[in-house]
Amino acid sequence: MEGNVDLFVEMLKIDSTSSSERAFSEFLKKRLQDGICRVESFEVGDGTENLLFSWGKPEIVFCTHLDTVPPYIPPVLEDGVAKGRGTCDAKGQIMAMYSACMELRDRGETGFGLLLLAGEETGSFGAKSFRNVHPGAEYVIVGEPTDNCMASASKGTKSFEVTIAGKKAHSGYPEYGVSAVDLFVDFMERLRQTDFPEDPELGMTTYNVGKLESPNPQNVLSDKVTFRLYFRTTFVSDSIVSEVIPGFANSFISVRALGGDTPSRYLVLGGFPSKPVAFGSDAPQLTNFRNKILCGPGSILAAHTSSEYILLDDMWQARDNYVKMFSMLKYGNI
Repeated sequence: MEGNVDLFVEMLKIDSTSSSERAFSEFLKKRLQDGICRVESFEVGDGTENLLFSWGKPEIVFCTHLDTVPPYIPPVLEDGVAKGRGTCDAKGQIMAMYSACMELRDRGETGFGLLLLAGEETGSFGAKSFRNVHPGAEYVIVGEPTDNCMASASKGTKSFEVTIAGKKAHSGYPEYGVSAVDLFVDFMERLRQTDFPEDPELGMTTYNVGKLESPNPQNVLSDKVTFRLYFRTTFVSDSIVSEVIPGFANSFISVRALGGDTPSRYLVLGGFPSKPVAFGSDAPQLTNFRNKILCGPGSILAAHTSSEYILLDDMWQARDNYVKMFSMLKYGNI
């Protein structure tokens, strides 16, 4: 069954990059109101809001996020493919889940909801806020681009803020200073030589450097390098990373742990393909829900890229999947 493409395009035309998603949530509060559901808004505290649309008292909640990563990319729709920012991460999830809610409503079902959270891309601030003000429910189905496979497990995350202090000197006489850049290179080489065990389910531990900065002039030795170190951890490496990386600190290097999520396992229903995933989501932070499913249309390899896209057929397949999941959970066919 063909879905409401016009509504999807309306969503995609609104810039909802992280911290700017309020206009999008205000649009959805009005646009998704069907005259039957209850609409609740929960302030996050940073100018954004979470939204909960409820048909009856929801025990099965469809959930995804409002914000997208920058930069905003306007939508293009052609040949059954929607391109642009948010198409798969996560406005395609919103569209598929809302369409499932409309299908369930038309069937006369109740006891379900649609939860839309702010700030997922910048630290799951909406999810952390929501769990403190709402009792949750028995089941939450979290939408992320998993190729319509149920995620059996997901990697955790660990973030560290690292500052390396050197000593300024004229670059023609480096022996009179200490290069923070050289110390950074040594840090990274030590990290490359660190052996994190391979997990039989989630595979290798990976890491990335972001926000790397050394503001020195080109002819002056760097006296400061700062960066973020971001890990994707596994069941066997999560605690090891938390213990090992702070040990890199010395008289030149400070390491501050910023926290993160632990690796998680999710409920998998029969009849659906499943696989582990390496990315994070709001799911680990939704501790007010007793059972979690992670599943949605689109590819994570397209998310966060300049060529982000989703196949409309995959989005409508996700809608049908969500309806089936609801029936299986509600009527005990799991």
